[in-house]
Amino acid sequence: MLHQTTLDHLRELKLDGMARALEEQRALPACHELAFEDRFGLLVDRERSWRDSRRLERLLRQAKLKYADACLEDVHTGPGRGLDKRVLAGLAGGDWIRQGQSVLLTGATGAGKTWLACALGQHACRQGFSVLYLRVPRLAEALRMAHADGSFGKLLGQLARTDVLLLDDWGMTPLDQAGRHDLLEVIDDRTARSTIITSQLPIDHWHAWLNDPTVADAILDRLVHRSHRIALKGESLRRKQPEKVKTEEPS
Repeated sequence: MLHQTTLDHLRELKLDGMARALEEQRALPACHELAFEDRFGLLVDRERSWRDSRRLERLLRQAKLKYADACLEDVHTGPGRGLDKRVLAGLAGGDWIRQGQSVLLTGATGAGKTWLACALGQHACRQGFSVLYLRVPRLAEALRMAHADGSFGKLLGQLARTDVLLLDDWGMTPLDQAGRHDLLEVIDDRTARSTIITSQLPIDHWHAWLNDPTVADAILDRLVHRSHRIALKGESLRRKQPEKVKTEEPS
């Protein structure tokens, strides 16, 4: 009876990991021989692991990554891909996020830009950072609708608070004047935050795509000057055999 009451109290306190560990300890005779401090330490460790796991699940769910199973450990850095292992190792450390820097990924269709971006996003979630994946055309539409229903400020606030904003398909479709100014608002609010951008357009073509010298200067000044640039090269991954593409989705 006392055991069940303790479990109920732990669950009421939202200590689910500790409650599960206590049940497991009770079922394992070997645990009964441990000192109280050792058993209690195991309970605390389990609760911490439980909370870390739940937080990661929440961050990944909120990130809405296109390739949720992408991870840096599976990135191919073969010759001719334009990927430097030292650069990836540096990005894996997460200092670029803490310093509010950007990662700009360019390359032809099928080079693996989106997959690599999602791998960086997934790794950021594992480090405890909030991430959000958005295609630029969808973002422009969401901002337009937010103007119409009065939620524009709320959406800007949500985007500004996100540690890593992943903008896919940058330069894929033209932006109208309102879309360009909305994009500037998003980027300007994220001066101290990190942004990942994927684009088929080389960076030196972005100014022309934005099609407004003043707005383009403002956006690119905030993105390009404090960024890590990776230009993916090589044969399209979509042309490879399915078993070779399985661990690295093209985009």
